[in-house]
Amino acid sequence: MELFNPNSKIDFMRWRKVALGISAILMVISAAIIFVRGLDYGLDFTGGANIEVSYDSAIDVADVRAALTAGGFDKAVVQTYGGTNDFAIRIVADESAEATEEATSAANDKIGNNVLKALRAARADAKVKSSEFVGPQIGDELRNDGLVAVIFVIAGISIYLWIRFEWRFAVSAVASEIHDTLLTVAAFALTGREFDLPALAAVLSVVGYSINDKIVVFDRVREIFRSSRKGDPAEILNRSVNSTLSRTIMTGVTTALAVGTLYFLGGPALENFGLIMLIGIFIGIASSIFFANPVLLLLGVSKQDLMPVSKNDPELERRP
Repeated sequence: MELFNPNSKIDFMRWRKVALGISAILMVISAAIIFVRGLDYGLDFTGGANIEVSYDSAIDVADVRAALTAGGFDKAVVQTYGGTNDFAIRIVADESAEATEEATSAANDKIGNNVLKALRAARADAKVKSSEFVGPQIGDELRNDGLVAVIFVIAGISIYLWIRFEWRFAVSAVASEIHDTLLTVAAFALTGREFDLPALAAVLSVVGYSINDKIVVFDRVREIFRSSRKGDPAEILNRSVNSTLSRTIMTGVTTALAVGTLYFLGGPALENFGLIMLIGIFIGIASSIFFANPVLLLLGVSKQDLMPVSKNDPELERRP
């Protein structure tokens, strides 16, 4: 199935300077958004209590917030789930709280009892269904480990591409991954949603999805370079993008349909994952066409770099 003619001659490289300029501006803006506004980290990273409560009959979320405020929890975040009788209450941990198992258990019991007391002061039918507590030190460790995981993923991808293709492809891939990750995280930050562990998992998934599409295009670039007699770089890159355009669009749309279901129907636990994946998919499609290949051209990729090498040179023999 082909949405676009694989032999079409759309001159994407003609817009490479404009595309790279726009991408550079968006990266600077995205970095500024993340640095200035920051992410609204969830309890997984900041630490605190997540308490699920239910009522025998329906109650307005504003009344639940009012009861918590009256009980001294004025910064609690209240969200409905599963109907008008069930609520998830999130309370940020005290920065001075200890991270020991005993302290965590004591803090969880104390907060749970105090929340239940505050809610029952307004409605006697309030019940606590579940309660969990994450200490702030543990949250810091999770946040740092998440950042390290993203860095290691990008570094591993660059090493793989350097070995499989050539260093210019590795540099282009790393630049693309930084571009896609920055824009995706900044767009998510603008939504004001909490950045939790499912959101971090989505960022890592976006990195993997994005590089998968670029590897397909890079492989086509190498194939056409080797089979073409003249091998003009701009022409080869245009042919590569055109020949893989249908695959890029169809893969993106079908994946978006799947993760869109998680966003719209998955409930609060999966909304962030689905939203970040949706944002990252469309950014990844755009960067595969208008960013990764223009960077390759900027770095001076040529036919000679990708031709099969002579077996007489042991240094070059190791290259695929």
